[in-house]
Amino acid sequence: MEKFVKGKTPNKKEKKWFNFICDYGCIVCHNEKKIYSPCEPHHLIDGMGSKKEHLRTIGLCPPHHRFGRNDAECVSFHPYKREWERRYGKQDALLKQLQSIYREECI
Repeated sequence: MEKFVKGKTPNKKEKKWFNFICDYGCIVCHNEKKIYSPCEPHHLIDGMGSKKEHLRTIGLCPPHHRFGRNDAECVSFHPYKREWERRYGKQDALLKQLQSIYREECI
């Protein structure tokens, strides 16, 4: 598995989380369009601007993650964080949504 946070390889629990969010797909596409979209892990960034934990990730498709879009159809988190959160919700709320689904389905 690829190292998602510089210098820290995911452990077994973190790999299980990554597998879950990738199987679930993009949380935004799921919530907005009720469709599955392949995704990549997006690490939630703390107030200091650093990515600290593999378990604080949500799955985002490339357009919602990093394609730099800001139009009627889609907003990318990078570089439009404020608009992205205004349109789709706070990252922490989406993480809590995924954690709840994970507890129901995987534990």
